[in-house]
Amino acid sequence: MKLISSPASPFARKAKVLLLETEQEDVQVEEIISSPTEPHPELKAANPLSKIPALKRADGCTLYDSRVVTRFLDARSGGGLYPDNRIWEVLTLEATGDAIMDAGVLMVYENRCRPEDLQFGGWLDAQWEKIEGALDALNTRWMSHLAGPVDMGQIAVGCALGYLDFRHDSRGWRKGRDALDDWFAVFSQRESFKATKPG
Repeated sequence: MKLISSPASPFARKAKVLLLETEQEDVQVEEIISSPTEPHPELKAANPLSKIPALKRADGCTLYDSRVVTRFLDARSGGGLYPDNRIWEVLTLEATGDAIMDAGVLMVYENRCRPEDLQFGGWLDAQWEKIEGALDALNTRWMSHLAGPVDMGQIAVGCALGYLDFRHDSRGWRKGRDALDDWFAVFSQRESFKATKPG
């Protein structure tokens, strides 16, 4: 089994953190470099959307979309990162983390993939407003869940905040969000999280 990944992808990082948390050492991680305008040939062959991550299985179709990949890997290992007793909270929190990542990645693509004369500052501001709304919700409504046993929702939020530090640090996501900042300071010390930090 092979996980097609990329060192900078927060979506792939979710899957890599899960692999470490559940000790699935038999899954090979292949790091590639790909972009929306020049997708890597192996990724294009594995996932018709050319998005990372993709999980190539020997005994079934290739899985893609990070939430499908992580749900499969958790079920495979019996890791319990999608606990039945709070499944809807976990899935909503994971969707919130994924939405932050999605908006953050789109901001990077706007600057990196569009010619400078076609870049739209209003688009960047709109994406950041989405991120800020999600961060405010996490800081005010989700702290009790974030403080509970580790699950996939927490991993998604951790990867999202790590991506903001990596690509959008100058925007200062921590300002006015002390509770979320304190939580992330602790969560980011997990060995699985340190081992997957983008360079």
